[in-house]
Amino acid sequence: MSRILISAAHKSSGKTTISIGLCAALAETGLKVQPFKKGPDYIDPMWLSRAAGQPCHNLDFYTMESDEITQAVVQHSQQADITIIEGNKGLYDGLDLDGSNSNAALAELLKTPVILVLNARGMTRGIAPLILGYQAFDPNIEIAGVILNQLGGSRHESKLHAVIEHYTDVQVVGSVYQNTKLSIEERHLGLMPSNEDDSADTKIQQIRDQIKDQIDLDRVRQIANRATPLTIPVFDTFSAPRTKDIRLGIVRNDAFGFYYPGDLQALENAGAELIFIDTIREDKLPDIDGLFIGGGFPETRMDELAANNSMRDDIKSAIENGLPAYAECGGLMYLARSLTWQDKTASMVGVIQADTVMHQTPQGRGYIRLQETSEHPWHTQDDENREIAGHEFHYSALQNVDPSLRFAYRILRGSGIDGQNDGIIYKNLLACYAHLRDTRANRWANRFVDFVRLCKN
Repeated sequence: MSRILISAAHKSSGKTTISIGLCAALAETGLKVQPFKKGPDYIDPMWLSRAAGQPCHNLDFYTMESDEITQAVVQHSQQADITIIEGNKGLYDGLDLDGSNSNAALAELLKTPVILVLNARGMTRGIAPLILGYQAFDPNIEIAGVILNQLGGSRHESKLHAVIEHYTDVQVVGSVYQNTKLSIEERHLGLMPSNEDDSADTKIQQIRDQIKDQIDLDRVRQIANRATPLTIPVFDTFSAPRTKDIRLGIVRNDAFGFYYPGDLQALENAGAELIFIDTIREDKLPDIDGLFIGGGFPETRMDELAANNSMRDDIKSAIENGLPAYAECGGLMYLARSLTWQDKTASMVGVIQADTVMHQTPQGRGYIRLQETSEHPWHTQDDENREIAGHEFHYSALQNVDPSLRFAYRILRGSGIDGQNDGIIYKNLLACYAHLRDTRANRWANRFVDFVRLCKN
């Protein structure tokens, strides 16, 4: 398997834009490009998926075991000509002092050469000790090339090339000049999601055209071809995908787009036929047995969501009548009574007795750990006190919460709804700020579909 890991010296070096451009440029040559993204992230993978024309999968030490990460790369890269893994933060950044959660640890686990993106704005001779330090810090990591980003012009480029060639043995595979065409609009959680950007394809083409002119794609491929073959781990033994006997509604539109491809596949394997629903443009729910509303940015579409009274009423009526439902973050916000953002308030579905208010600073952000309670609607006796790893990203918080609400989770790490609890339970609804991933340690998709099936029967 031909593969590379795109990392950086620090966050905001431009690695996501360059990874998008590489995916699009290599795909344009006729190669089948398989993208991956390290860590918990929905937005960057949306752009990478769109650029490569293949679903981007996440690799995360916190929610996945090491052999599970290797398995995912082997499984999804089998038909690919080249695999591009985009790191998060800097090469050696991570949760743990020993770096076991870092991009470097991922590169070592997957035996993958690294191309380092360096924001060289304002730098000349200082680029050399930076590269040498990154090489010396961990000899097990192969830093096979660098891409110089944010260059001021050809003179700046020439100076940097001369310094790097004189002091290091690392090849420069690209020099990317400062250019407004390479920027993607950002908001509080990072880049604007590609599902909200009407010009996403045009933006990807602009990035592609800049990258293919300023990065040596042949050198990138040569480095990727040096990756050591991976030993295929023992794959999880799953029963064959079930016959699709459940119609599961998935709310997906401009406001809600945070779904992991692996989770959607797991829902299908559990026997769910996925029925996609647009709560902005459709006026009522289709015939479904259960409902899943993922995360997103409902605040940016709250006027349109509020204006669709018939859909809001239909969802509320369905849940009140016992429809099994699961909502994460943005979905939780939509199901509350109201949403307030930028001094403006709009009515939401109203099935959850609380109001959502957006804040200027994060109210919960990063990895979380939950302990399942016996109140959990998908609960079985074997699940008592089970711990679940996940993540949360929200600038909103709930106010005027009904004190009689029941919760599915106790917070061991993170913020959740009130710092102590997450997972509001109402009839057959579970709504939380937590984002879950269907992994070996947490087969939530199968549990949810089983619960929907139980309610249906």
